[in-house]
Amino acid sequence: MDKIKLDKMKNDKGFIAALDQSGGSTPKALENYGISRESYESDEEMFKLVHEMRTRIIKSKSFTGDKIIGAILFEVTMDSKIDGKYTADYLWEEKHILPFLKVDSGLAEAKDGVRLMKDITDLDEKIKRAKERNIFGTKMRSVIDEANETGIKEIVKQQFEFAKRIAEGGLVPIVEPEVTITIHDKAKAEEMLRNELVEAMKSWGDKPIMFKLSLPEEANLYDVLCDFDATIRVVALSGGYSLDEANRRLSMNHNMIASFSRALVGELNYNQSEDEFDQKLKEAVNSIYEASIK
Repeated sequence: MDKIKLDKMKNDKGFIAALDQSGGSTPKALENYGISRESYESDEEMFKLVHEMRTRIIKSKSFTGDKIIGAILFEVTMDSKIDGKYTADYLWEEKHILPFLKVDSGLAEAKDGVRLMKDITDLDEKIKRAKERNIFGTKMRSVIDEANETGIKEIVKQQFEFAKRIAEGGLVPIVEPEVTITIHDKAKAEEMLRNELVEAMKSWGDKPIMFKLSLPEEANLYDVLCDFDATIRVVALSGGYSLDEANRRLSMNHNMIASFSRALVGELNYNQSEDEFDQKLKEAVNSIYEASIK
């Protein structure tokens, strides 16, 4: 593991930009950006458009390594280029931003109040290719829809099984068991999740690991995860909260930084001039940065 990159992720001020919408969420991401589904006829055209959107974000003068520590990419983005460089190389060499790769293959059917990940049958191949593309770490998402102890135990078990393989492969895994923000027993589910994560960390070992978690109802609920030497960062997903609400909640959690997606790019539009685009992105970046360093 590159010590310079590891130190940056562990110690630099800033946040992680989540630019990893995949096949299922890409049409909505493009629609929110101002590109209708009628504008493309194939997946190839769709992914070309979304790469152009991500390229515009990444190349913006407001998207810089002094406030953004890392960026999470989708596999197609990893294999695409910006100004002749693979995206991960462009991020690190031109922006000094660490690249992550989304490695999960989507969600399984709901059971015991959770949605586990589908089996990542090509995980070893993804790890190999990610290292060839100079990716720093990975992230994988599963979802908790109720405070169900059986389901939450299974979700943590699965996350750590994959995380172990990723860490042994030389990348830093981001464990992301998202608690749905609209459930009535969110606080109880978060407490159960915190307890299971702590138990899993007791036998984890010393390989670097990160956590991406929903902004909790109880401020600083996940601080205990930072007590483990292997934990290099605990980051927060916006989960559907508005930018203002996500920032408000984040600022109350002093050992979390942001890893926002919708809240980061929600005000960006295909039809904006470059100045308008940069200004909207700058406002979002600055507000998320300030909430992350409180």
